[in-house]
Amino acid sequence: MDSKEPKKTEATRFFRSFRHAAAGIAFTFKHERNFQIHCFISVLAAAAGIYFHLSAFEWVIVLILIAGMLSLELMNTAVEKTVDLVSKEYRPLAKAAKDAAAGSVLVFAILSFILGLVIFLPKIFG
Repeated sequence: MDSKEPKKTEATRFFRSFRHAAAGIAFTFKHERNFQIHCFISVLAAAAGIYFHLSAFEWVIVLILIAGMLSLELMNTAVEKTVDLVSKEYRPLAKAAKDAAAGSVLVFAILSFILGLVIFLPKIFG
């Protein structure tokens, strides 16, 4: 009987981690406008992919871009909330951390936009 208890505890912790992750996504969606915008654009990109009958490779690229963008927005929120928790007053290093996290989102957003153009423009105008 003792051998079953650790497995149950491990399984419980494993599934609880999914609940925590879902709570983080829900919190970010509820409170972060940029995450909401990226979710909306992701839905548009998926709808466009269905409409234009993307190839399997094009879908892989689009899905990686969507997941990467949403993941970076979640990490940006984590950095911002952590910095805010540690320091309420203005500190140059806190600003630098928040700006760098936001910059990573911007870099990936630009890449996503460019690759989106590469994939969708030929289908729109071709």
